[in-house]
Amino acid sequence: MISLYFRDFLIRQWKPSDRDSAAEVIRCVLSEYSLGWEADGADRDVLEVEDFYLNNGGEFWVIEYLGEIVGTGAYYPIKRGENSVEIRKMYLLPKARGYGLGKFLLQQLEAAITCCGFKQIWIETASVLSEAVKLYENNGYKAATGVETERCDRVYFKEL
Repeated sequence: MISLYFRDFLIRQWKPSDRDSAAEVIRCVLSEYSLGWEADGADRDVLEVEDFYLNNGGEFWVIEYLGEIVGTGAYYPIKRGENSVEIRKMYLLPKARGYGLGKFLLQQLEAAITCCGFKQIWIETASVLSEAVKLYENNGYKAATGVETERCDRVYFKEL
């Protein structure tokens, strides 16, 4: 069970009462980059965290600042690759950016994934999310092929 601090940000496990707030964070960030919210598609997992993450060997985390959810990050096992997970829903509101929190969150997700014995991490993203692209590329993720999510045009992987 994760619960840790980075500066004044609390990173903790998602709970059912976080469902609407976590979804709103993701909706806001997507909108900021002119990407659409897809409740019946790419974002269904945020509305059904139990089925997609918690009951499937994954985790879903939220980031709080002064009691408000300002970010999310998650992963779950996938069939792509070998003994693999996909990091998903790594979003931070503008007020949570610029502190190194994204890099810290990525490192914590990687540490949790490693502890679970997974061997590969996959990430899909969109080129328009330039900060995310830079974060992944600067942290050892290699470009790959086989994008599966419609609004994404990039896929990365990392061997652990």
